[in-house]
Amino acid sequence: MFSDILLGEQVLPLISVAGLRSGDKKEIDRIAHEIGTACEEHGFFRICDHGIPLEFIDAVYAAAERFFEQPENIKMRCYIGDSPNHRGYVPFSEKGDYPDEVNRSYEAFDLGLDLPPDDPDFLAGNRVLGPNNWPELPGFREIVGGYYDEVAQLGRLICGALELYLDLPSGEMTQQMTKPISQLRLLHYVRKASVKDSKSVNMGAHTDYECLTLLHTRNRGLQILAQDDVWIDVPVDPSALVVNIGDMMEAWTNGRLRSTPHRVLNLRPERFSLPYFVAANHDTVIQPFPQLVPKGTEPKYQPFTAGAHLERMLIRDFPYLKALMAKKSKNSGAGASGLQVENPFEKRLKNNT
Repeated sequence: MFSDILLGEQVLPLISVAGLRSGDKKEIDRIAHEIGTACEEHGFFRICDHGIPLEFIDAVYAAAERFFEQPENIKMRCYIGDSPNHRGYVPFSEKGDYPDEVNRSYEAFDLGLDLPPDDPDFLAGNRVLGPNNWPELPGFREIVGGYYDEVAQLGRLICGALELYLDLPSGEMTQQMTKPISQLRLLHYVRKASVKDSKSVNMGAHTDYECLTLLHTRNRGLQILAQDDVWIDVPVDPSALVVNIGDMMEAWTNGRLRSTPHRVLNLRPERFSLPYFVAANHDTVIQPFPQLVPKGTEPKYQPFTAGAHLERMLIRDFPYLKALMAKKSKNSGAGASGLQVENPFEKRLKNNT
């Protein structure tokens, strides 16, 4: 099944992905072509028949609501700034530098691949790998951790379809996702009482730093910057997940698939969403696949490691990390000049904010 939602003059594809698990090569190839075409033409698309029961997703939202409705001092027991590997509660006050026109007001709970405390990468001080910082809420770990596992499997499935579409060897991407730095965020947006303009921006325009994002939302507010540089609204369908291209995928594909800017408006007094960021392993070198670099041309992107890119962007977005890095720089005599971070994948935003 392939259908479209008309948004002004834009269409946002809705693709059934049930057939990706069918074992039918012809069916898998067909769906892979639909996914790849949607990625190239829109940068965003939606998937249905994805295999994650809506009842389970509702349970994740309920768990998130139970966590966020707790008093601040209880939530701060899981404060992300106290975690050695960037896991846990992100309070309303933990926000990076935003333009004046952004009325940023949200809290979050961030988690990743739940590794044991004796994991060698964690013991070596890796900033984005290790155990999760779970709250003491009955059932929270089982429900939210179970959703992480389900959506992670779905993300790899979509990446496998893109391997087919791009004529890459099977596993070219997914074999680089054996111990990924993929994150799941439980997001709770609250429109400040002082904010009267419902079209104002809560989360500022940005790209996602990883390969793909699989987002579930039950409320309007998400806007994407379409390929013709026009902001369009993403429709809400609880049975669907929204998928967008991230920075790592843009570099991997030599710009054939572009990381898509998006933002969130203050349309409601309260909004929840569940973005999962599909990423590669920490030490994976992200550079254009040779098969996607035309003969006689140079790659459009210089190599970088997945972990280094994510960590640089997190320093930009999280004051606690910026303060930590500034302290380390001062102690080492290196200065703080390297802390002013720009994301080269967000260059489209300069003329479209």
